[in-house]
Amino acid sequence: MKLTKNFLRTVPKVLLHDHLDGGLRPQTVIELAHDQKYTKLPTTDAGELAVWFQRGAQRGSLPLFLEGFEHTCGVMQTEEALERVAYETLEDMKKDGVVYLETRFAPIFHKQKGLHTETVVKAVLRGLERGKKDFGVQYGLLICAMRNMDPKISMEIAELAVDFRNQGVVGFDLAGEEGGYPPKKHVDAFHYIQRENFNITVHAGEAFGKESIWQAIQWCGAHRIGHATRLIEDMKVKDGQVLSMGMLAQFVLDKRIPLEICLTSNVHTGAVKSIDEHPFGIFYRYKFRVTLNTDDRLMSGITLTDEYCTAAEHFGLKLEELEKLTINAMKSAFLPYKQRIAIIYDVLKPGYAKAKKSLKKK
Repeated sequence: MKLTKNFLRTVPKVLLHDHLDGGLRPQTVIELAHDQKYTKLPTTDAGELAVWFQRGAQRGSLPLFLEGFEHTCGVMQTEEALERVAYETLEDMKKDGVVYLETRFAPIFHKQKGLHTETVVKAVLRGLERGKKDFGVQYGLLICAMRNMDPKISMEIAELAVDFRNQGVVGFDLAGEEGGYPPKKHVDAFHYIQRENFNITVHAGEAFGKESIWQAIQWCGAHRIGHATRLIEDMKVKDGQVLSMGMLAQFVLDKRIPLEICLTSNVHTGAVKSIDEHPFGIFYRYKFRVTLNTDDRLMSGITLTDEYCTAAEHFGLKLEELEKLTINAMKSAFLPYKQRIAIIYDVLKPGYAKAKKSLKKK
């Protein structure tokens, strides 16, 4: 039975790698620009703006992909705007069948009109909390430092993340362009997070090689890796079969380090040439703990349902295998253990049991 998009939208899903400033609705961008007198948008037609963002982001280069964020961050400069974007994010998740979301953003980009980073985080958390109450989607917020910024700023962002750990922030991330900005430059911030027994994910192995992943794990103590596409460089593969693994790949496999895979985004940024050439299929077959993610919904023009469809179509994943990926994602979330288990047994397993029954009836 072919898994249709409408069907997959109804199954419960978990999303761990999604950027708050990469998932705005085009109409919201236009309205916020009007409210804040932001005049740099290329068009005020929502349909045209969506196409502009997607065309701009899909040029096969991470730096080019990131250009669109000038506009999304440009209209997220007030408390009201930040709260609205966060709230609408959870509404969009509800419509897409996502039951748990970890969204991430860099507070440093939202200070152009004088907001303090604490105010920025509070506004986003207010929106997420309202969304949770109205739509029933649970969430965790990840705070990002940026690779290309002074490590002192990263330390301030790490401290900010820990300050809000009991209010909805669940971890710390390092994002931004990889080339020339190794994660180990920010090691002090990561050591602080480790001393605080807090959670770490790092963008690595997207636009730079396996060394970036090695640093993220061994220097920065990453509990999860964002993208990790280039981990394939540490594996000898012939005709789709793994002949041998290097020490890094074996370590990631043995330690069950979750990989936040973003299929469509990796094609758009040039991390891989095509979906069919994405190493996800190999990672999955050889039992790496892989999860499916959107990265930037506006820029790539996708939802998590689309990513599930892509995995089913290109890698032959059946419903049972998508369920396994979803449970893997929930196991890998930065929520406390009891909450993760509750979502798995009270939401995910019953939801997939119901979906399997409905498939059999067709």
